Amino acid sequence: MISKKGKKAKCNHIEQQRLSQYVGHLNIVMFAPEDLNLVKGSPQVRRRFVDMEIGQVSPVYIHDLSQYQKLLQQRNHYLKMLQTREQQDETVLDILTEQLIPLAAKITLKRYEFLLLLQKWAAPIHREISRGLETLQIQYRPSVDVSEKVELSRIIEAYSEKFATIKEREIQRGMTLAGPHRDDIAFSVNGKDVQIFGSQGQQRTTALSIKLAEIELIFSEIGDYPILLLDDVLSELDDFRQTHLLDTIRKKVQTFVTTTSIDGIEHDIVKEAAIYKVHSGHITAPLCD
Repeated sequence: MISKKGKKAKCNHIEQQRLSQYVGHLNIVMFAPEDLNLVKGSPQVRRRFVDMEIGQVSPVYIHDLSQYQKLLQQRNHYLKMLQTREQQDETVLDILTEQLIPLAAKITLKRYEFLLLLQKWAAPIHREISRGLETLQIQYRPSVDVSEKVELSRIIEAYSEKFATIKEREIQRGMTLAGPHRDDIAFSVNGKDVQIFGSQGQQRTTALSIKLAEIELIFSEIGDYPILLLDDVLSELDDFRQTHLLDTIRKKVQTFVTTTSIDGIEHDIVKEAAIYKVHSGHITAPLCD
């Protein structure tokens, strides 16, 4: 709910004081034209995508991420003071680093586990959309080395070594140079980086595969399909990809589609849908054939 006093989140008419209390009550996957930038956009776009999706199935992750961001802000502020010689005592920096590392390790491990699951669901979907011609791989690129068998304690150790190595450089730069806030995710098709070498069609197929994989991943984790929001995205897909998307969600996922026109959507699902028209901020009753 949005009012003059700001945003309020309620569940069963009860206001939720914290975001972590609200997230997960109603799971949603949204696919909009800007999501096509998931592949070719900045690392920040990909980190935000991962954080939002993990948060839907793991409220603890939202809490850890929030605590990490607060500590990161404090640490960056103190590094800036050390850089400008407003402070010279590095003890406070060491304490902040010690507090930051366990949170960074938890976030890193959770992201790695999530991306392994996403790879599991996205690869076969991508193969089907590409008619068996392409193999999609998702690679996590964290600040420290992470392998499939790594444990939380080993990630903590890796971060401790990393921060000890770059401490002087961080003071010189006045910023934190390692941690989940600098992570990235790479998507490759047939062994080639899609962001650099992929065609526009391959980039769109990758984005679509990831979004469809999200739906199955959430179902596998919580036992219910999320609501799907398609915000004017169908016009961005060619007929084949559009048909594949609509066939996948038909009679399985509750879906809300926004579009300026349904004339270009050639699919039986349109005939089964309740269609509302919005004009000058007013919503009409559903149109029925």
